[in-house]
Amino acid sequence: MSLTQKLGKRERYAKVSTYREQMKIIKVIKYSIILFLFLSVVACMHLVEGKKKPVSEEGIIRTSANAYYHYSLGVVHSLEGNFDDARLEYEKTLSIEPRVPSVIVELAILYVKKGDITRAIELLEKSLIYNPDYTDTRLILGGLYINLKEYNNAIREYKKVTELDPHKLEPYLYLSIIYRDRKNYEEAIKVLEDLLKIDPDNLMGHYYLAKIYAEMKLYSKAEEWFKKTLDIKPSFESALIDLAVTYETQRKKDKAIKIYKKLIKAHPLMIGTRFKLGKTYLGLDQYEKAAREFDEILRLDESNTDARLSLGLVYYFEGKNYDRAIEEFLAVLKKDPINHNARYFLASSYEEKGMYVDALKEFEIIPPESKLYGTARIHMGIILKKGNHTSKAIDLIKEAIDQKKRADDLYGFLASLYEEDKKLKTAEDTLKKGLLFSPQSTNLHYRLGVLYERTDRSQESITEMEEVLKIDFNNAEALNFIGYSYADRGIKLDEAEKMIKKALGLKPGNGYITDSLGWTYFKQNKITLAVKYLEEAAKLLPEDPTIAEHLGDAYEKAGFFKKALKTYRKLLHSNPRNKTLKKKIEKTIKKMNF
Repeated sequence: MSLTQKLGKRERYAKVSTYREQMKIIKVIKYSIILFLFLSVVACMHLVEGKKKPVSEEGIIRTSANAYYHYSLGVVHSLEGNFDDARLEYEKTLSIEPRVPSVIVELAILYVKKGDITRAIELLEKSLIYNPDYTDTRLILGGLYINLKEYNNAIREYKKVTELDPHKLEPYLYLSIIYRDRKNYEEAIKVLEDLLKIDPDNLMGHYYLAKIYAEMKLYSKAEEWFKKTLDIKPSFESALIDLAVTYETQRKKDKAIKIYKKLIKAHPLMIGTRFKLGKTYLGLDQYEKAAREFDEILRLDESNTDARLSLGLVYYFEGKNYDRAIEEFLAVLKKDPINHNARYFLASSYEEKGMYVDALKEFEIIPPESKLYGTARIHMGIILKKGNHTSKAIDLIKEAIDQKKRADDLYGFLASLYEEDKKLKTAEDTLKKGLLFSPQSTNLHYRLGVLYERTDRSQESITEMEEVLKIDFNNAEALNFIGYSYADRGIKLDEAEKMIKKALGLKPGNGYITDSLGWTYFKQNKITLAVKYLEEAAKLLPEDPTIAEHLGDAYEKAGFFKKALKTYRKLLHSNPRNKTLKKKIEKTIKKMNF
């Protein structure tokens, strides 16, 4: 019997005596076709569960006319947005037919809309006792568990759905999101691979897999999967933006810019993408192009404080127009007085202009809860020190440390103030105190290692640098420090070469590390290589006297006496009392005459 026929047989319904009830019946008939389609979509909502197991003991759902009447009214109310009335009708339906899973799911959804998640969960959990194979119940229940952060329960429900219906795709995606959020990347990848075996062209499966690889910092894999995602849907904006960000992370800025420009050309009003393009230009020091993008954003939305702040940063980092930078930062603060980034760079702009009173005033406003508090206090300390108020600077930083115990940057700066004041023991104690609060601070371990080296405690300095590498095995500075220490003493030269090469790989083009490698080759008597790297270091840091002297020594040992003599004499001109240089010049002249 069709739905319309059922609705037409008035004798199956309770007597309708009031006008209001008659109107309800008319509405039911009016929505009968819509209802029929709706019921088909939600797994045969005529109170039989699709493919599914029967819920009565006899294996057949015995649907009463009354139950169907209340359910139909519930659907009508739900379609019209009258959710309270719909909920009451579904409750009446279940009072007659208490085990129908599709109605329970609809009622649970209405409880969620009302904000009563606990009751929704209770209803769904009870339903599973009688209908354990109804996957819609488990899907909704899993979502509610996620809402309550009961992730293990959510995982259990989604896994059960994949067992009951392996071709149902949603649970695979939900599971991958849970695993990714919990940093269980291996499981997240596995479940997405299972999804793609079922549906090889699944767009979100490809996209989520790319996102996971990006989060794992496996950028080449992320790039590969973002491209596969875009092969399926070339206009997928989120994937395009994420691919651009991946390019930026890999320092492929030109490729990122190309994507941003493509998106902006298609959607000129996309402020978010234009902002990313401006930031990319700013990171490349292409200030004019960056300013153009931020100006365009402000033309589209003059109240956009992020764009105005970024425009101020363009002028600040360009270093040519601090007045314009100040103007932009003040405009941001006028709308957002607690914008600490704007205030910090406003103060920094004043500092660059030599307006130290104004700078101190603005730095002072930044509160301890701000991430910029420590850096702001350090700037204040630097300004005070410039004005020969070192004691005031020390007091200021000590007060700041009292506000934020775990502030390794403050401890490090305070120690440097004591060092410059020739209070080396106090500096050492300060660094050790900082490490009590921040034992994993590579900054403090490194500074303490340098201080040990300065006070002729070479082994202790290397021990501290080894602590740095335990925390961060890719710390280029610590690798270079240990390597150079070995090379300078002529010990463990193979190990020194290995460490310094790794450091240079992490920071290519670094003059000091390049010098360390050249000096190591010098100590290994690989003079051709020594000259090559020391010349490169001297080009990178032409004013550094130690590098210049190393190069002079390499020239002398290689037999390039004229170059050595020229290098030594240039150094002696800057330091005429250097007896060591005088002896090297005399020695080189003798070799030339010989």
